[in-house]
Amino acid sequence: MERNAAHRHRRVLLGHCLRGTGSVVLLTALYYLAPLEGGFGVLTVLTLVLGLVAFGLLTAWQVTAITRAEYPRLSALEAMATAVPLFLFVFSATYFMLSESIPATFSEALTRTDALYFTVTVFATVGFGDIVPKTGTGRVLTTVQMIADLVVVGVIAKALFGAMKIGMRRRGGERHGGPPFVDDEDA
Repeated sequence: MERNAAHRHRRVLLGHCLRGTGSVVLLTALYYLAPLEGGFGVLTVLTLVLGLVAFGLLTAWQVTAITRAEYPRLSALEAMATAVPLFLFVFSATYFMLSESIPATFSEALTRTDALYFTVTVFATVGFGDIVPKTGTGRVLTTVQMIADLVVVGVIAKALFGAMKIGMRRRGGERHGGPPFVDDEDA
């Protein structure tokens, strides 16, 4: 019996890892294959806004799914493996299109890889300074990303981990026959 449970746990862990990795690979492939050479304009801004809305909806759905998951910790990690790359690719695609349309926006013309690199350095608050926004539009867009980064790191990470804690309490309560949402302080 114990051996079957260990085998099941390994299989579940492998499934979560494969789905998380698959999400990153799929999003990366979509980023590099998407037709982004159209330049920067109203459609780009609309794409950025829709991408951020999709990110928000995906995160909201994931929070709900984590609270009901059999393995909330693994579900939270899988959610981060999908949500964070999506967020980064949305900004990276926008930077790439802006650089294609107005090459002087950044200190150098950006390839897709350069745009992704710039996005990640801004997200990680490293800011090496090798690529910098030079125009008002580039600076405004980078500022929007910085503010959105704070929201992602603060609010959304807290929501995902809060959902994970709820899921863990629910799972613990169900396992021990108690009420599913008993707070540690209430016990």
